[in-house]
Amino acid sequence: MNRLAICPGSFDPVTYGHLDIIERGAKIFDELIVAVFNNQSKAPLFSVDERVALLQKSTAHLPNVSVDTSAGLLIDYARNHKADAILRGLRAVSDFEYEMQITAMNRKLDDNIETFFMMTNNQYSFLSSSIVREVAKYKADVSDLVPDPVEAALLEKFSRK
Repeated sequence: MNRLAICPGSFDPVTYGHLDIIERGAKIFDELIVAVFNNQSKAPLFSVDERVALLQKSTAHLPNVSVDTSAGLLIDYARNHKADAILRGLRAVSDFEYEMQITAMNRKLDDNIETFFMMTNNQYSFLSSSIVREVAKYKADVSDLVPDPVEAALLEKFSRK
């Protein structure tokens, strides 16, 4: 049986915290699709295409991971791809409340697709894309927070501003 999971997020930009969840998820599921969703409530630094490209570079070492994008509902995307599961990363208890609401709605819409929560490695529990963007904006070193292609993209993005 081929087990397919969707790992959704805005990934603006992808961090080592995201990669921790993706790499560990790739060990559990036969196939993992990292799906970039455009969160309308956020003002993204990178376009969806840029985020997809950065994720592809950052996950190239994982043969069972692919990167895609969607503008619709996550549950519809998962259903259309015949996914068995949705993989969500958690950093802290505060993430759990929000994620539980999303999971409850997804279950209401389709109770055949399970959601799995994975705690990120403790060294990344403080890490978020918004913190990385803020630190990078002031030209601080983010090399231990993001993969090399992301660091280069951040430097380029903020040197233009």
